[in-house]
Amino acid sequence: MVLSYARWENFVVAINRAVESCKTQGINVDDHFREVTKMVELGNGAKREIEDYMLTRFACYMIAQNGDPKKEEIAFAQSYFAIQTQKIELSAAEKQLSQNIYERGVDDKGFGRIRSKGDTALFGGYTTEDMKRRLGIKSTRPLADFLPTLTIAAKNLATEMTNHNVSEKNLYGENSITTEHVQNNKTVREMLGNRGIKPEELPPAEDIKKMERRVTTDEKKIEQSTKKLPKESNNE
Repeated sequence: MVLSYARWENFVVAINRAVESCKTQGINVDDHFREVTKMVELGNGAKREIEDYMLTRFACYMIAQNGDPKKEEIAFAQSYFAIQTQKIELSAAEKQLSQNIYERGVDDKGFGRIRSKGDTALFGGYTTEDMKRRLGIKSTRPLADFLPTLTIAAKNLATEMTNHNVSEKNLYGENSITTEHVQNNKTVREMLGNRGIKPEELPPAEDIKKMERRVTTDEKKIEQSTKKLPKESNNE
């Protein structure tokens, strides 16, 4: 059983949705979904040719995103990919900020200090190490691997605000950019607080590394076992 689908016909629906989604986004379907045939052995020892799919990792991602969220494995995969997408967006925003402020007299160490002070402002005075202790995270692990999607989104918003204002206000030097970034994180924190949310009190998300291993296992099941779903079953 792949991603909780017990019937091949139902799994094909998710595949077709993923294919249509790729087409809508202008993605070359043939690069990721390839229809093939393979020989299988029947119960009486005879062999016959059946249709099957060869799928890339991206295809597996698209299938999960277009699957039935009521199924546990699908919901889990969708949650994992949502977190990964947000982490990528945050990473891109931080990379852009690093490049912007490097041109304005701030080196890598300065960027690290700016980012750290911004996080402390977002978490109400708690440093990165403080948050690791609060959440029971080993000091050797990145805090970001355990942050819930809401916190990642908050960090990304504050970083994008800093990116914008560094250019708009023509800020230069570590002190002025630090002040801007800290204020943006405080503003985001205040916005969350108005809705009764304190980032430092949110429970940790599941370890992203464990989620990644589970998703990788599910992807391999999709790649290796697609045509093993029984057609005669009436259960989804």
